[in-house]
Amino acid sequence: MTDTSVTRDTAYRDNVASHRIAESLRREILGGALAPGTRLRQEDLAERFGASRIPAREAIRMLAADGLVTLVANSGAWVSRLSLEECVEAYSIRERLEPLLLRRSLEHLSVEQLDRLAELADGMEANTDVDAFMADDREFHLLSYAGAATGELWQIIHRLWNTTQHYRRAYATLVGVTGIGVTHLEHHLLVDCLRRGDPDDAERVLVTHIRRTRLELVKHPELFASDA
Repeated sequence: MTDTSVTRDTAYRDNVASHRIAESLRREILGGALAPGTRLRQEDLAERFGASRIPAREAIRMLAADGLVTLVANSGAWVSRLSLEECVEAYSIRERLEPLLLRRSLEHLSVEQLDRLAELADGMEANTDVDAFMADDREFHLLSYAGAATGELWQIIHRLWNTTQHYRRAYATLVGVTGIGVTHLEHHLLVDCLRRGDPDDAERVLVTHIRRTRLELVKHPELFASDA
């Protein structure tokens, strides 16, 4: 085997390993197993996943690009955390941008996607498990945007969803899934708007939906002070 072949083979293995590590950490962060403020050390990740530090470093960079990890120059990497003020700002941006993305998506959603949205709305209302609710809620909203092109707007919103995920879970855990009945109503209203092909109504419902969560989070600053 030539030196060039060896180099290509090593690069391929490192690329596969970096994606494997990143995907595992992504699930843990979004699933709540890795709390905001948790430090991620390349050497620890390399040992844990049986890889070298190169793919571990690349995995951290990939997660940073997704907003899940914060890199500090000459210091290290941590699972991203937000102050209350930063979370409020993120939600304020979402209030402005997500209705636009929903409008772009609406006319391109298939019947199958609309049926899946309705199924998710029903499932969230019937299920009292927080983890199941969080997974379905995330799928619901990101699926509602699936008809839009995955350009810069989609990437910005996806990143904001990632950085605020922990705080949505903390709030849902605090009040319980049964304590957010109005959320379920708004999900059903969104499905109705999308089925009717009414972008104006859909935007109004979504703005209210996002804003209400922002205002509820403001009432619970302890959710931010207790980060790991």
